[in-house]
Amino acid sequence: METYTTDDALTAMGFGKFHALVLAYAGMGLVAEAMEVMLLSFLGPLVREEWNISAQDESLLSSVVFAGMLIGACTWGFVSDRYGRRTVLLFSTLLISGLGFLSALSPNYLCLVALRFFVGIGAGGGHVFSSWFLEFVPAENRGTWMVSFFLFWTIGTVLEASLAWVVLSALNWRWLMALTALPCFLLLPFFGLTPESPRYLCARNRISDATLVLERIANANQAGLPLGVLTYHRETKADHTTHTSEDEHLIAVREKDCTVMDTVTSKSGGIAALRKLLSRNLRRSTLLLWFVYFAASFAYYGLVLLTSQLSDANRICNSGLIFEVQQKDANLYKDTFITSLAGSIQ
Repeated sequence: METYTTDDALTAMGFGKFHALVLAYAGMGLVAEAMEVMLLSFLGPLVREEWNISAQDESLLSSVVFAGMLIGACTWGFVSDRYGRRTVLLFSTLLISGLGFLSALSPNYLCLVALRFFVGIGAGGGHVFSSWFLEFVPAENRGTWMVSFFLFWTIGTVLEASLAWVVLSALNWRWLMALTALPCFLLLPFFGLTPESPRYLCARNRISDATLVLERIANANQAGLPLGVLTYHRETKADHTTHTSEDEHLIAVREKDCTVMDTVTSKSGGIAALRKLLSRNLRRSTLLLWFVYFAASFAYYGLVLLTSQLSDANRICNSGLIFEVQQKDANLYKDTFITSLAGSIQ
């Protein structure tokens, strides 16, 4: 009997209307995460001015968000492998939107810190949005669309800088925080329309559910599925060495390992994947990529947060005239807007 994999089906259907809708939903999730991170550039100085907190407490307000993102990034991956991508999309969206809005109503500093920590945990699930989207994209186009997808991050940073420029000139930081949570609220009404990843469904041995999702994609793209029966891992003949499905190179658990009597848990699968990445053959590439990503993140977030700190320091060094303070605020929004816009050039 003829069989086909998810890569075969996605390649046959191509990138179409269905993928554009998935891109828009996942992209909005990345926009929301970027806005929450960019918010840190404006929040600290404004909170310190209103509540007279120390410089250390101001820094803690940003640190707890990144601490939450670290915990979320380590947790949501395991949750998505165990309970599905859609589960993480939902809870991540609820945390960012709900607690982000409640942060605007914080009565004191400690309450604000606690709420921002849980917002950071929700924002740590941003990588699941990208994984969910890329699992719908044909293999040969995946690299191109991965780069294109992260343009939504730049859109989010530019949007937040523009929002701060408009809102803080007339209102206060509470309004900015509430409006920053708005993109995540916009995702909730459309959550019921989001499909589960067919790749995840196959990995969990839910072949019939995965077939239904692929048929839905085919109908939306007005394309046809390959002949045969869907399978997660197809055994290839020895003479067919010129074309190998991407599934052959994935570290994830194969469907042949996913039986009713022997199901690999997400925890053991994650540990096995980490060991594979740190194996002798992949250790050098893994460590190099980790260092490059760390260095890029360190420089990016440093520039984003340093912009507001430099502006705040210049304000302190100059006179206390109201006009000059307003001028420094305007310069901060302009500098942050330009810094964010520069990300689109990459």
